[in-house]
Amino acid sequence: MQYDIIVSGVGGQGILSIAAVIDLAALHCGLHIHQAEVHGMSQRGGAVQSHLRISDEEIHSGLIGEGTADIILSVEPLEALRYLHFLAPEGRIVTATETVINMAGYPPFELIEAELRRTGSPVLVDAAGLAREAGSARTSNMVMLGAAAPFIALEQDILETGIIELFEAKGETIVAMNIDAFRKGLAFSQEHIIKES
Repeated sequence: MQYDIIVSGVGGQGILSIAAVIDLAALHCGLHIHQAEVHGMSQRGGAVQSHLRISDEEIHSGLIGEGTADIILSVEPLEALRYLHFLAPEGRIVTATETVINMAGYPPFELIEAELRRTGSPVLVDAAGLAREAGSARTSNMVMLGAAAPFIALEQDILETGIIELFEAKGETIVAMNIDAFRKGLAFSQEHIIKES
């Protein structure tokens, strides 16, 4: 088994927290994981990405090749589009719909959406809205992890264990909010799958 994930967004959106939860979950399953990060200008809201490779065998390269990613998990839609060339033909895009306009000439969301839809059936998530329902806009990254969960080769309970481990030092309230956010994203994605089938 080998599973390749690109996690992308802009600085401050919790990209590395998403990657950390997946790392913890994979380790609990006894799997090998390799993570390669590109931070970019994260302090200024610049592009941030992480390549995650999960396998039941030893991993020799940390970088994902073009056209081979099983999933692009993005918390910003233009960043999903930026890494589209990494997506495998049968791969899946899961992205938040809230834009972070951090450059001149940022295209209208409608144009971004049209390009993303050319991949088949991307999962477009109002992560900010679901995060507010969970109690904090800061949990939007866990909403996105939940939305991607049906397409990641890790069980829901194992991913939730990773969330607990990552946030437990911040207290039970923070853990509960992040678990709730994860489950809201998961429920949204499951509804999307039902509708497309």
